[in-house]
Amino acid sequence: MKTLFFTREFPPYVYGGAGVHVEYLAEELSKLMKVEVRSFGNQDTSEGNLTVKGFPYDNVLFDSAEEKLKAVFKTLSTGLHMNADFIDADIVHCHTWYAHFAGIVAKLCYGIPLVITTHSLEPLRPWKREQLGRGYDASSWIEKTAIEMADALIAVSEETKEDVLKYFNVDEKKVKVIYNGINLQQYIVTSESETLDEYQIDKTKPYVLFVGRITRQKGIIHLVNAIKYIDENTQIVLCAGAPDTKEIGLEMEQAVNEIKKTRKNVIWIDKMLEKKQVIQLYSHAAVFCCPSIYEPFGIINIEAMACNTAVVASAVGGIKEVVVHGETGILVPVEQQTEAPFEPINPDKFARDLAEGINTVINNPILRNSMAQKGRKRVEDYFDWISIAKQTEELYKSLKK
Repeated sequence: MKTLFFTREFPPYVYGGAGVHVEYLAEELSKLMKVEVRSFGNQDTSEGNLTVKGFPYDNVLFDSAEEKLKAVFKTLSTGLHMNADFIDADIVHCHTWYAHFAGIVAKLCYGIPLVITTHSLEPLRPWKREQLGRGYDASSWIEKTAIEMADALIAVSEETKEDVLKYFNVDEKKVKVIYNGINLQQYIVTSESETLDEYQIDKTKPYVLFVGRITRQKGIIHLVNAIKYIDENTQIVLCAGAPDTKEIGLEMEQAVNEIKKTRKNVIWIDKMLEKKQVIQLYSHAAVFCCPSIYEPFGIINIEAMACNTAVVASAVGGIKEVVVHGETGILVPVEQQTEAPFEPINPDKFARDLAEGINTVINNPILRNSMAQKGRKRVEDYFDWISIAKQTEELYKSLKK
């Protein structure tokens, strides 16, 4: 059997959880079958059963187009080019709406069964209009068309499955829940600390860590707003880059600069670091905070847990299936608007509750160490890529019968 992945992200161009997912799933599946990856970029590698080819995106020019629409036009163009090379796979497997148009074309033109992993859903991310303008209507249409014509859908959590069935006309029998995973040999606690030294993080004092993109979805502004309620001896390390828009990047900059006027131990690393560096940050953090307002799974939480770090996270989406409240971390309830964009009804209360959870873990070393140990054990038990690859293979086989 051979599977073909269509994806926007693949190393070395990974900036989010979907890209991490594709990287590791492709590697593990290649031990079971032939895997071809077609990605946005300039990759060109082949090793064993895994081949990777990049297709130009950034140098596709639409100079006369409205700025916010360029991403959509580039995406459609790249999707066509991905199909121009002959396809001989048994399954086409798409990841994120950026790749869905390529999957639509492949199913129609080559007659190959289409599988889609729903890493997130456009109806639940209306803030994307800030980034795409009217292009958000196009991305929503592409996603809806692909999901409703797919032969099988993978939801990364039970709650994501519920959302798929709620927002799309899909037969429930086509939807299978397969969690995200992690490389347990790579994500493991380390004593190395040169990254802490590089960014002048005081190793004698505890710190709370955030890792992620600067987006509405990830809720980083809510964590920044919580800083004034966090114990003053706790350092704040924000490893946050790749803002969705210039506007949200500026909003983040202004919020951090304002808090720095009264607090000196806030460290903002405004770029996406290499895995080795991030693992060091996870390993030495007293607590990891995930303040997302929408999170189908939240792979960053299992990265932190794998590195023996307690987690304080918002009780939304798939996070509730990853973090066990009181055992591997603290889940912070958030009363949200009932319709997207699901922002907290009372943002200050959410900020205070995040801070309370962080302070509770920081100030109770026994609890913190217990959560760290149980977190690692939970990741080992439930989120190993080996098991996830086998579940994916079985899904593929069911479509070939």
